Amino acid sequence: MPDGAAPVLDVRGLKTVFRTRSGEVHAVNHVSFSLQKGELLGVVGESGSGKSVTMMSLVGLLPQPPAEVRGGQVLLDGRDLLKISLPELQDIRGARVGFVFQDPMTSLNPVFKVGDQIMEPLLRHMGLTKAQARTRAIELLELVGIPDAAARMSSYPHQFSGGMRQRVMIAIALACDPDVLIADEPTTALDVTIQAQILELVKELRQKLGMAIVWITHDLGVIAGIADRVMVMYGGQVVEQGRVAEVFKHPAHPYTRALLKTVPALHGARADRLMAIEGQPPILMAEPSSCPFAARCAHVHDRCRVENPQRRDLNPGHDVACHWEAPHA
Repeated sequence: MPDGAAPVLDVRGLKTVFRTRSGEVHAVNHVSFSLQKGELLGVVGESGSGKSVTMMSLVGLLPQPPAEVRGGQVLLDGRDLLKISLPELQDIRGARVGFVFQDPMTSLNPVFKVGDQIMEPLLRHMGLTKAQARTRAIELLELVGIPDAAARMSSYPHQFSGGMRQRVMIAIALACDPDVLIADEPTTALDVTIQAQILELVKELRQKLGMAIVWITHDLGVIAGIADRVMVMYGGQVVEQGRVAEVFKHPAHPYTRALLKTVPALHGARADRLMAIEGQPPILMAEPSSCPFAARCAHVHDRCRVENPQRRDLNPGHDVACHWEAPHA
């Protein structure tokens, strides 16, 4: 990434609310981040921290209602995706922003052949003929490691294994050579052997195609292996962000530190127990006016309960939203 280059994706102050019978749920609260061309950003946090909702908000994938994006900017090469029409947004989905969902079995249409589903974005966004789209679809299946790709074009999703279905989803997301690929926990439902194959595939594709990638996961081990930067989310907001090596070596937020302690160590006694984070994530029926992690934090003090901390820079490229000053070992 060239220093000082304009980001391909720049998100500023994104806010998303869900209207429910019990009231409004403030799921995403003023989230800001940027993504450079060729960069892989890992997004981590517990279930309910706002990771998936944030990324689906970027390209209008949430049902409205009950969801409502209430503020912020989503700049794709300087163009605000929150201010364009639905037809314009539909042209961007798949063409410039690819999305890989968590469960390929529910994301792929069971009544259409795999080849037809890969060809669809090629026909819509790239204006190819059916013959050209078929040739390109076979190339994509080969690219993601599907054997006998030409013959498998006529297969249905149920005729593929879980790992192969996920490869098909990646092929669909890559079909139009998007500038940004968003992968929402794409390996969670897969066994560890297939997960390793998918991660290796993503590394190879990133090197070949040079696209920017957002990888959503709860697995810090995955982030350590593939990401350039990591963004930690909690309570619908970013609590820490920085380069992976820096954040893993010098975690500044108590939540980041707690997450790192839940990762199994490769050394030590076999009887060592994994650490657990006591308590539950908050249900945000109002925009946070105090630190959302205060109830679970070992370093909480009075200010945390009355003031939601703003992100502050620790050093270039590493920031944290916390009142507590972490010792820098």
